[in-house]
Amino acid sequence: MAFATFQQRSVLVHIMKSLLFFFAQKSFQFSLLAKTNTSNLPTPEPDSAFELGCECEPKCTSSLSMVKKSSDPFIAGTAGAIAGGIETCIVWPMEYIKTQLQLQLKTTQPKYTGIVSCAQYTMRSTGFLSFYRGMNVVLIGSIPKAGIRFGGVSKVKNALRKEDGSITAIRTLLAGMTAGAIEATVAVTPSETIKTRLIDGNTSLLRGVMNIFNTEGIRGLYKGWGPTVAKQSSNVGLRFMAFDQYKRIVTNDGERTLKSYEQFVGGMCSGCFSTLCNNPADMVKTRMQGLEASSRYSGVLDCVQQVMKKEGVLAFWKGVGPRLSRVVPGQGIIFMSYEQIQDAVEARVARRQ
Repeated sequence: MAFATFQQRSVLVHIMKSLLFFFAQKSFQFSLLAKTNTSNLPTPEPDSAFELGCECEPKCTSSLSMVKKSSDPFIAGTAGAIAGGIETCIVWPMEYIKTQLQLQLKTTQPKYTGIVSCAQYTMRSTGFLSFYRGMNVVLIGSIPKAGIRFGGVSKVKNALRKEDGSITAIRTLLAGMTAGAIEATVAVTPSETIKTRLIDGNTSLLRGVMNIFNTEGIRGLYKGWGPTVAKQSSNVGLRFMAFDQYKRIVTNDGERTLKSYEQFVGGMCSGCFSTLCNNPADMVKTRMQGLEASSRYSGVLDCVQQVMKKEGVLAFWKGVGPRLSRVVPGQGIIFMSYEQIQDAVEARVARRQ
């Protein structure tokens, strides 16, 4: 049964990638047509800096190269979607352990005290395949989620760029937070709620979803929406701001492209930075999406107050270890994959013209 489920997921991922590539191809064709139609327009006059012989051409050229990358939101969205699926499959066991640690309340006899003990307990009690409990729904959600993230960031960044094509760190943060809030509402909150319920109840996807609908209705899918938006918007904003600043420093303002290992390191650094900053929001989100959240907490504020009173401030960083173990390599993978896949998609689409 588990093997059949994996085959079904593989087919679904293949279909979604094909559809995403199709729409990206059509978008790219439209972009080329628009450029062709405007190629006969008069060339704009050079600005005063060049008329005066200012030696700033290398800097302006690097700015243009930075804009060219990820300028098409559809191409960026396609690359991000595929990279998101890859990242989810690779690092999911650590997400499972992180969720279990965050769901566990403070007690004198805890089931597990850390990453290793949680992994050992899971192996003994429910077996190895339990580490992938809840992955199916998140894998399905991660593809549009990452597509919205990278495509949304690209779109908003293009709108926020200055006339010379550059963009500040604060504007990159704003672009990431906007895309993060959208993906949290469209994809992340429902998939994260289902994932948390499946892990908390150790149940199947169909049974878990039916239980949510039967007991809480469709509103049950949006449990913890507020903390999820806070977590996801800060996540995306901080990661893209950190990665863009890393990229600017390493490439000397875009004078060259990042190498594969540099993309991986940059993604890992941005993932570490965002995780340490916003783990409290992730922890509260997980508590609000648990099976007993409705009976235990009256709302987000009550959850925060109870955790602070009963478990202390450090409880807000519960699960930060496994989360770092998942997010740090995961973001290295997704940023490196994104850059590589985007280049491949753009080259493949261009060859078909």
